[in-house]
Amino acid sequence: MLVMSWVYLLILVLGSWIFGSWSFAWAVLAGGIISIASFHVSQRDVTVFMDSLVPGQEGAVEKGTIKKSKKGFILKFWFRLFLIGLVLFFLIKSSNINVFGLILGLTTVVFTVTLSAVTVVWRYYFSRR
Repeated sequence: MLVMSWVYLLILVLGSWIFGSWSFAWAVLAGGIISIASFHVSQRDVTVFMDSLVPGQEGAVEKGTIKKSKKGFILKFWFRLFLIGLVLFFLIKSSNINVFGLILGLTTVVFTVTLSAVTVVWRYYFSRR
């Protein structure tokens, strides 16, 4: 899904550059990179957290330390959200970035997840079983 996000971002940036302006395409690229990077870090954190809950595997936590790992996961989530907000604040405040392009770029992962879900549902309901 990460590759599909990069492909969709490339299509968005090229379309924004052709039909819009370079400043709009730059804002789309910045928003898309922020969105994809956040999704990648989130995916890695969720994978590590879920693997730590499976008993009998390497790196699995004991029952008493599950609460600590949950707190760490939640703290990482809120820190990442704060960091994204800070980056967006500085981008908007310090440079002349197009806010609508930034918002369009930030929807990259949302669109990719939606497209993946629709594809899975389509294959499930319309497969010849």
